[in-house]
Amino acid sequence: MEDGPTVEIIWTTLAALLTVATFSFLYKDNPFYKFAEHLVVGVGAGYFAVLLVLTSLKPKLYDPVLAGEWWYIIPGILGAMMWFRFSRKLSWFSRYPIAFYIGTSGVAIPLYMYNNVFRQLSATLDLSVGFGSLTAVWGILIVIGILTGLVYFFFSKEHKGAFGGVAKIGIYVLMMGFGASFGYTVMARVSLFVQRIAFLESWGVMLKNYFS
Repeated sequence: MEDGPTVEIIWTTLAALLTVATFSFLYKDNPFYKFAEHLVVGVGAGYFAVLLVLTSLKPKLYDPVLAGEWWYIIPGILGAMMWFRFSRKLSWFSRYPIAFYIGTSGVAIPLYMYNNVFRQLSATLDLSVGFGSLTAVWGILIVIGILTGLVYFFFSKEHKGAFGGVAKIGIYVLMMGFGASFGYTVMARVSLFVQRIAFLESWGVMLKNYFS
């Protein structure tokens, strides 16, 4: 037996056992599921901590300071001051970097408005395609759906008469949107489940070929 396939079998078996331990929650809460859950949370937290150091702290603070760009120490100090949030006596130190961060975030407001408001409105109201085509029909339906949905959230006027009818159409549009979103979520979860089942099947085939 070679070391390579043996190591692969060990790691694949470990992954399969953790998968089964996770699925065991479908029966009831048990120590195996709790172990798998805590392991995922711990490994995930450690992974993102290391990723943060390698992608942010080192290239954006440590390397520039070593290169002689000493002004990078200032944001480093502000970042370190945020950790005082965990101290009851010194928590007031963290207010200064938080206030600075919130103040500078105003710079991103024009960009946010352009990307998430103006461009979305432009794409929604784009009826430049020729009328009579299927694309134009869908574009008109989208505009009607958005306008009726917005009318539903207009609470300054009582929802009666024609205005109430439009608001009711908006409710149907919102329900279709929520239903489609929920259906997409379920479909994504089912696809993950199928992937895990296929992995367990491939693991069984791997064990059979290894010991045969």
